[in-house]
Amino acid sequence: MNIGLIAHDSKKKLMQNFCIAYRGILSKNTLYATGTTGRLIEEVTNLSVHKYLAGHLGGEQQMGAQIEHNDMDLVIFLRNPLNPQKHEPDISQIARLCDMYNIPIATNLATAELLIKSLDRGDLEWREMYK
Repeated sequence: MNIGLIAHDSKKKLMQNFCIAYRGILSKNTLYATGTTGRLIEEVTNLSVHKYLAGHLGGEQQMGAQIEHNDMDLVIFLRNPLNPQKHEPDISQIARLCDMYNIPIATNLATAELLIKSLDRGDLEWREMYK
């Protein structure tokens, strides 16, 4: 399965810890991330991550394009809802595209853990048929 990983600056450490905790599950899948987030994940987990540009430089748009092509199965987007981002339209577009293409998306740690555990149980295998 293809998993997209995005984290706002204030959530990057949380994303690193999440990936450390679920390294075993994540290692069985193909990971995509915005540039800085991907690099930080690789540094602490030794997982292989396909990295786009940094989010504010177009990485979120690149991930959006992959979602539009129905080539993403799960997105974990740890965002900070209290600090508006300059590229907020791109951020909103990721969630909108996931809704349009029926791709599960987590925007907080609690939902991310539920989705990653569901993935491990095989609950997301329907995505293979959906493609």
